Amino acid sequence: MKVVHVCLSCFYIDGFSYQENEIVRQHINEGHDVTVLASTETYKDNQLTYVEPSTYTGAEGSKVIRLGYRKFLPHNIMKKLRIHHSVYQTLESEAPDVVMFHGLCGWELLNVSKYCSNNPSTIFYVDSHEDFNNSARGFISKYVLHKLYYKQIVKACLSKIPKILCISLDTIEFVANFYAVPRNKLEFFPLGGEVFDDLEYNTRRNSCRKRLGIGDDTILLLQSGKFSKRKKLVESLKAFNQLDSTNIRFVLAGIVDDEIDLEVNRLIKDNNNIEFLGWKDANEVRDLLCAADLYLQPGTQSATMQMSLCARCPVVLDDVLSHQPFIDGNGWLINNENDLFDAIESLDIETLKIMSKKSYEIAKKQLDYKELSARVLR
Repeated sequence: MKVVHVCLSCFYIDGFSYQENEIVRQHINEGHDVTVLASTETYKDNQLTYVEPSTYTGAEGSKVIRLGYRKFLPHNIMKKLRIHHSVYQTLESEAPDVVMFHGLCGWELLNVSKYCSNNPSTIFYVDSHEDFNNSARGFISKYVLHKLYYKQIVKACLSKIPKILCISLDTIEFVANFYAVPRNKLEFFPLGGEVFDDLEYNTRRNSCRKRLGIGDDTILLLQSGKFSKRKKLVESLKAFNQLDSTNIRFVLAGIVDDEIDLEVNRLIKDNNNIEFLGWKDANEVRDLLCAADLYLQPGTQSATMQMSLCARCPVVLDDVLSHQPFIDGNGWLINNENDLFDAIESLDIETLKIMSKKSYEIAKKQLDYKELSARVLR
């Protein structure tokens, strides 16, 4: 099949492990002809940046067409309005069997919906990542961008969209309540991951633990990502530093915001059982997740949580609506620092092994990108 992923309402970063990359990669692996229509917004050297429009073969193996913003208003405005050159014409040239529009908010939903309406044999889905944690947080964003602009675009396109695939329960509530989309148009479509078989999981786990110098009798905790204050890394470190146990290690992988950098360094400095590894690519993070006995995410949401379940990690997660489907005997939902400390203090190897099996079961049922990528082809 010819599949076009439209990433004009979100950035597309070659070689990362975001949902867009993973589904594109899976479609390529299955032999489909895949094109990504992307904005010029991307990340380089861990900084948001803009590149020139171009067409090239991306890291996942698909054709990537980066389309520039139209220029009748300044760039800072156009990147919020998300109006691009030649979207309809590019779709005509690509002639897709399937179109998946990533991110509900943006002008080009009008053009993509129009194309799919004019070509009714085309399978068409839109996904949404928006919720009140990451969208419509300020006055201008909420009342101007989302209410007066994005909402009206969604309303105009709604009759042409069969389903809006929502990545979380929070997203379902946001789209239903803020955009007034009927709930029968909404479907839970979580961020997922690659679920490893026993051989690959054990190979990655044993190899990574050996590199880190961690024996079978040591419990390994992991927290990863871009550590802002809202990720609550400081709280994790404070809880860990209260432990008396010597058979537990805490590994950090990522980058730390300047806002908390001094305090993080202070908390790490005097504890030899904490190791900061710096930024790791997606494959290295998967190795670390396989090696870990517990993944910590006490703060705001991150796609690494789903990856951790796919790597059979028990988890400690913030007690919010969107985390609830992923806890069933495989970890803890926490509300404060005391809950976080109690969870870590209670750890033992045999209980973690049982929880690991539970995480694997949840991942197989809900989070396997082989199943998720197949969903958008029918």
